[in-house]
Amino acid sequence: MITIPYLTALTTYFSYGLLFAFGQFRDFFRKIFDWWHASNLEGYAPICLGLEDFYTRRLYLRIQDCFGRPIASAPDGWFDVVERYSNDNNKTLKRTDKISRCLNLGSYNYLGFTAADEYCTPRVIDSLCRFSASTCSTRVEGGTTTLHKELEECVANFVGKPAAVVFGMGYVTNSAILPVIIGKGGLIISDSLNHNSIVNGARGSGATIRVFQHNTPSHLEKVLREQIADGQPRTHRPWKKIIVVVEGIYSMEGELCKLPEIVAICKKYKAYVYLDEAHSIGAVGKTGRGVCELLGVDTADVDIMMGTFTKSFGSCGGYIAGSKELIQYLKYTCPAHLYATSISPPAAQQIISSIKVILGEDGSSRGAQKLARIRENSNFFRSELQKMGFEVLGDNDSPVMPIMLYNPAKIPAFSRECLKQNVAVVTVAFPATPLLLARARICISASHTKEDLLKALEVISQVGDMVGIKYFPAEPNKQQQDQQQQQPGKDTIKLD
Repeated sequence: MITIPYLTALTTYFSYGLLFAFGQFRDFFRKIFDWWHASNLEGYAPICLGLEDFYTRRLYLRIQDCFGRPIASAPDGWFDVVERYSNDNNKTLKRTDKISRCLNLGSYNYLGFTAADEYCTPRVIDSLCRFSASTCSTRVEGGTTTLHKELEECVANFVGKPAAVVFGMGYVTNSAILPVIIGKGGLIISDSLNHNSIVNGARGSGATIRVFQHNTPSHLEKVLREQIADGQPRTHRPWKKIIVVVEGIYSMEGELCKLPEIVAICKKYKAYVYLDEAHSIGAVGKTGRGVCELLGVDTADVDIMMGTFTKSFGSCGGYIAGSKELIQYLKYTCPAHLYATSISPPAAQQIISSIKVILGEDGSSRGAQKLARIRENSNFFRSELQKMGFEVLGDNDSPVMPIMLYNPAKIPAFSRECLKQNVAVVTVAFPATPLLLARARICISASHTKEDLLKALEVISQVGDMVGIKYFPAEPNKQQQDQQQQQPGKDTIKLD
């Protein structure tokens, strides 16, 4: 858990309080001026007025130039960012014809497959010519091609499960699957920092939801023990089933799940394990097979494995892998399989080809080199940021590294100053994070060279000094340490 310095928390609360007060003040005068204008609602209740969109109108719009920046190239290690301007204090933004070539520290391009690839791209183009861009149908009608069958077999073999089913959208994979596998009378125990797709899926299931402290197995065991003892609300009957939902790498924290301990606890209390590997599959592990491989967990001990293809594979969509009985049941009952258009054939081919590259089935060692590079890049970048005095969340080997900003004024300042020096970063604030815990989320890629990382570190260090987000003392570099060690000896000679 993050421990916020007292002064930082106080100034952050004060800043948000000041913004809220000014926003309310402006809303008050807006009501007065609008009193004389005729309403066009004609009896309808306003959709987007009042406190419901207060945050958007009075806080987000002030800094919306830091979000949703359009790009004009593939999101590789470097990409083209389209410049925008505003004539109404950021209420609306207009694109220009100018572009800036920027170092990309925001995309989930972990293995660098978003750019043209010598093995993947020709096969994707061939699939586009053969199958077209879309199946224009659902999987149960005319939307299942030979590529979809091959993809599901490929994914199942890659993650180490008997079977798999794929979907056209990663977010839907969680939000549509959870209501199918559990319902009323069931219990979902979710990590407190799980992704919004898991939260919405759990809410839509009708099951009882309990939350355990983030990545804390001891608290998970306490919650499990209490809930099993109490049973269902009111009736106290035994739960029909219990599912514990965790992520492999938490996307806003960059932390690895404590999977071995969680699996052991779930075994002890006979609870199912649902593992979301959206950010870990393909990115960690010796052969890219995710946190199970990295942490030495047998995939047979994880009942339901979920992942997406948007991060490490340069494509789109998601998958569920599990037993043959589970996958067959999902194909009969899951709305995302029955009613949604199937994943695009070229996207499916991109995933198949990238997995073959990772496994070395393309006849080269590029996959192993990509995995080694993403690991080296991530650990180097994280170490250097920490040495500079930044508060960096996450664990080694994770390509996601949040830099804590805290204060709302530092969110746009950090983003804009980095962009001025051609480094594109992603800043994240409420409601994606708790109010006090705004951050910049850095995503490292195998496509980044050592020179790219050094440039990024130089810019981030300069901006960090300017904005004031180095919350820890910086470590002296090797040259400074050598000078400090030599200095006492020189003084001694002079005194003698």
